[in-house]
Amino acid sequence: MSTLEILGSLLKEGLLVTVSLTFFSAILALVLGFGSGLARMSKSKIIRFIAGTYVELFRGTSLLVQLFFIYFVLPMFGLRMSAMVAAVLAIGLNFGAYTSEVVRSAVQAIDVGQREASVALNMTRQQMMRRIIIPQAFIRMIPNLGNQLIELFKSTSLVSLITLTDLTYQANVLNGSTLETTKIYTLLLLIYFVLAWPLTKGMNVLERKLTEGRF
Repeated sequence: MSTLEILGSLLKEGLLVTVSLTFFSAILALVLGFGSGLARMSKSKIIRFIAGTYVELFRGTSLLVQLFFIYFVLPMFGLRMSAMVAAVLAIGLNFGAYTSEVVRSAVQAIDVGQREASVALNMTRQQMMRRIIIPQAFIRMIPNLGNQLIELFKSTSLVSLITLTDLTYQANVLNGSTLETTKIYTLLLLIYFVLAWPLTKGMNVLERKLTEGRF
């Protein structure tokens, strides 16, 4: 096969699956990350325990094992799902745990004087978090959130192991039928780089604009 034919075969189905998986997994990870990150600072011991258990469990085990467990083991207990749903769930849960630590550390890094000022203004805890702490903490989170997004995107290559037809799966199929290993995986490498580069630059632009107060 020519280089263009290989490139076309890789992009035809694999690109849509990879981009969709990245998008939905990132949303889930962000929601879980913010929720569990704030929950770990809750006054309730029960809430802190639940959030802490989730974070430690998914940070302390392999994403690949989590993916296999959700896709192959849960159906034995009657919880069947498609490969796409299993992949989004596994990646979202895994990176949500890491995002939780990004959120928690950023919030705790805000100067205590900001909290004291909100108390002086007779704000409730919810008002303080929404109006003062979270906006400042979010700017601090951007670099780490950007890194997490890139890592999440690269981790989507693991879903080929549960037969989800992403870019890596398509490359493996092509390699098995054509044996043009060097050409196929070089193109795959370049595709991942081309897709990751705008994410990196986009997060840098977002960080700069938020820091300059242009949003």
